[in-house]
Amino acid sequence: MVKYQEVALDRTFAALSDPTRRALLARLGNRESLSVSELAQPFSMSLPAIMKHLDVLSDAGLIAREKTGRTVACRLTAQPMEEAMEWLNRYRRFWSAALDRLAAFVEEDPWPPSPALPSTTLTATPNSPRGPVSRSRAGSAPRPKKSTPRGPTRKG
Repeated sequence: MVKYQEVALDRTFAALSDPTRRALLARLGNRESLSVSELAQPFSMSLPAIMKHLDVLSDAGLIAREKTGRTVACRLTAQPMEEAMEWLNRYRRFWSAALDRLAAFVEEDPWPPSPALPSTTLTATPNSPRGPVSRSRAGSAPRPKKSTPRGPTRKG
């Protein structure tokens, strides 16, 4: 059972990885069903290219197709998306907990630190035209120039 779910999730995420397929699903989300030609109308690609995208979505179980006469209608199916959301929610809980711990840590250690630090490390030197020095540059030495002076030129 687990192996089947992994294959289904792989297909779902592979189908969702393409922006054209996501746009097709978004169009289907606005209506109950649309014909293939109605789905293809806003895209600047051929109908066979749209059909290939619809095949991928259908193989992933994200859409269902119904043929009535010569018209093929597509509609959104929710099951694979629900399984993908369940999978993502497990990791959302993990990241939420990790980010909550990070927020608690940051709140424990207020920034800027208490005024116990000497104020001279946070201000510019008297001859400096730049103004206050950032905390990251306070103890840094001046950087050397990145380029060398231009060499002699040859004019003929």
